[in-house]
Amino acid sequence: MNRIVLVRRGEEVELRADDGVLRVPADALPEAVAAREAGPEPVRWVWDDTTRWYPALLAAGVRVARCTDLRLCHALLRRSPFADRGLLAADDAPGWDALQPVTAVDAGLFPLDDPADRLDPVAEHERQQAVLAASAERGRLALLLAAESSGALVAAEMTYAGLPWRADVHDRLLSELLGPRPPAGQRPAALERLAARIRDALGAPGLNPDSPADLLRALRAAGLPVPDTRSWTLEQVEHPAMPPLLEYRKLSRLLTANGWAWLDAWVREGRFRSWFVPGGVVTGRWASNGGGALSMPVQVRPAAIADEGWRFVVADVAQLEPRVLAGMSGDSAMADAARGADLYQGIVAAGVVGSRAEAKVGMLGALYGATRGESGRMMPRLTRRYPRAIGLVEEAARAGERGEVVRTLLGRGSPLPAAGWADGADLGEAPDDGGSREDRDRQRRAWGRFTRNFVVQGTAAEWALCWLADLRNRLWQLGEGELTARPHLVFFLHDEVVVHTPEHLADAVGEAVREAAAAAGRLLFGEFPVDFPLDVSVVGSWADAG
Repeated sequence: MNRIVLVRRGEEVELRADDGVLRVPADALPEAVAAREAGPEPVRWVWDDTTRWYPALLAAGVRVARCTDLRLCHALLRRSPFADRGLLAADDAPGWDALQPVTAVDAGLFPLDDPADRLDPVAEHERQQAVLAASAERGRLALLLAAESSGALVAAEMTYAGLPWRADVHDRLLSELLGPRPPAGQRPAALERLAARIRDALGAPGLNPDSPADLLRALRAAGLPVPDTRSWTLEQVEHPAMPPLLEYRKLSRLLTANGWAWLDAWVREGRFRSWFVPGGVVTGRWASNGGGALSMPVQVRPAAIADEGWRFVVADVAQLEPRVLAGMSGDSAMADAARGADLYQGIVAAGVVGSRAEAKVGMLGALYGATRGESGRMMPRLTRRYPRAIGLVEEAARAGERGEVVRTLLGRGSPLPAAGWADGADLGEAPDDGGSREDRDRQRRAWGRFTRNFVVQGTAAEWALCWLADLRNRLWQLGEGELTARPHLVFFLHDEVVVHTPEHLADAVGEAVREAAAAAGRLLFGEFPVDFPLDVSVVGSWADAG
């Protein structure tokens, strides 16, 4: 495979390949990239950051098959236990550490003083290749870097394509829930009615229910000694003000997060476009920048409607993290429970617990460290039946409590706790800053809960990246023409994907989604028999997915 490093040189771009160096004007880069992509030899493009190169190529109608994102790979290698981080040492290493992705909401997509221009992608690529060559786990680490880089391509393509979104339907949904769009600075009619009911019930005619301080005073003046105004607290209170207050909270959140202002800001030409951020969470999960793409409430999902003659194929994985735990631990008994559509019911069928609810509570306790109460009562049974799986997360928790780095299956490393986080707690010594030993023990246990989940959530993120990478290529093969003329990904959230596809290809897309999931499982876990069943829906609106 031919690796081509892209380097900005003023108004030109340098393409550095094994067979020589080519310089082209910046505006001629799409044509040069397209020519190489169409050539007989596969190409892997190496660039400082996908967000700085790929959007312009997509806008010119050019899709690339593979890339190495040096920014993302640098961040992975500098924390991975599989990497000799000393091999990344260089004068510009702090610049790579600090480099951030760019989006169209920045002052300029390519600012005049772009910090990326002060970095040397050729030298950084050589250093990263040296790290891989020296790693005792080169295969796993190389797969992680390739998957992360492919995720960056998917993210850019989803932003470019956008999620089909009907502004008229969104406006109708808001009007049905909130009333007509109010003038700027005024509440919608539904909120005004609820506010009036809240004031009457609390005997507070001047109350502003949007002010936590005002609301807390009004609640206490009404004889309700609540400690705060959080919704969970208010749900425990019996008082005539509570139903309208909780309803007010729910509709107010909708107005703030996805109301008319959101519609004006984020929907253009029938598409909602956010910027997805691969590796935006330390576990490897994605984040988003703009529009709250990863927390889209169900109330507005009916506005996500496929184009005429097109459909959405929506797929999500059942109980992804427990299945990943079975695979990475090699626990065949848990893999047996996972065989089929419902892992929790499989645990019941194995006689471990008596109900699906108990199985779910116990497994979530094992994954997230809630090992007291109901979860704690389930843990001994789970440990006896699934010793390898439970042993893996328990050891990760103990390592975290010792302040050690833990890793995912492919080698993403966890961050270290803050310096001095538990001084003296493991030595029986009194802490020297006035904190109590109990406080230090509490901090250690909290970090252990983080590392317990890190190893599983991070490996689940790796599975999802492999799923995306394989699915992206399968979708490309199904159609013809540019990216948005073929089936293409328009949304991804942890264990769920949404594909926009011509209607006549919907069944083929559903099969591609399933085949990609199976391939991701084999890539990470080999022939170990763990299933990743999908719930796949072919729908006209995202809201209709099962």
